[in-house]
Amino acid sequence: MSQLWISTEGQQPIVAVALHDGHYVRSQVEQLLAISADERQREEDPFTAAWTEIAETRLVVLRSRFEVDLNRPRHRAIYLKPEDSWGLQVWKEQPPQDLIEQTLAEYDAFYAKVGQICQTLEQRYGRFVIYDIHTYNHYRQGMHASPAEELYNPEINLGTGTLDREYWQPVVERFIYDMRHFDFLGRQLDVRENVKFAGGHFAKWIHTHFPDSACVLSVEVKKFFMSEWTHQLDLAKMSAVHQALKSSVSGVLEELQHLSKVSA
Repeated sequence: MSQLWISTEGQQPIVAVALHDGHYVRSQVEQLLAISADERQREEDPFTAAWTEIAETRLVVLRSRFEVDLNRPRHRAIYLKPEDSWGLQVWKEQPPQDLIEQTLAEYDAFYAKVGQICQTLEQRYGRFVIYDIHTYNHYRQGMHASPAEELYNPEINLGTGTLDREYWQPVVERFIYDMRHFDFLGRQLDVRENVKFAGGHFAKWIHTHFPDSACVLSVEVKKFFMSEWTHQLDLAKMSAVHQALKSSVSGVLEELQHLSKVSA
């Protein structure tokens, strides 16, 4: 599994991305890590790769964010200090410069690929939407401690802080509406915008390079469908999140087509 990512390309102006699903690290990196595999997994976004199946065009990162974080700017993509990584000591010692340069070369290759995918979609469809799918922790004080307050930790946090909110309003609001009205195991999901996260570097990079054509929906799912400490999965909830995301695609496509007609 030496490759950094896998991708597929389809026939719709919709892309689904899992930047932090990966857990693998290269052997030369693993030898230098002070952080355990269990600690790594707690901060990774397991199961998000499965959710990217909502789209024909998919981009799934296979490596751990503790080797390279593709949702950070290039100069912060490797967690060299504990303050870069929730106070965790990632390295036994500073990684050698040649390893850092090799990792950053892969970072550059990834963003070149992202640019290529976006350029193809822009040429083919004019406008497109990217689901940037993540998960986040809410039991940071420990497995048996109280969870983080629901007021500031929605089940689905939609980050839109780096897009032109006024222009993309129909797409954003349709996504929120459809997610809120999905029958989630007999109830409604708590879906809110820019409460916990407003979107990371990946979304910012795309909106900077494709300002008139790309709408990145940075979707952060609270880990209420699993235990972030034992990694035990509630399969029914995980599947229901998948179905909720999948159910939103038709509405997003509808609003995208309407925008294209209005702007034509």
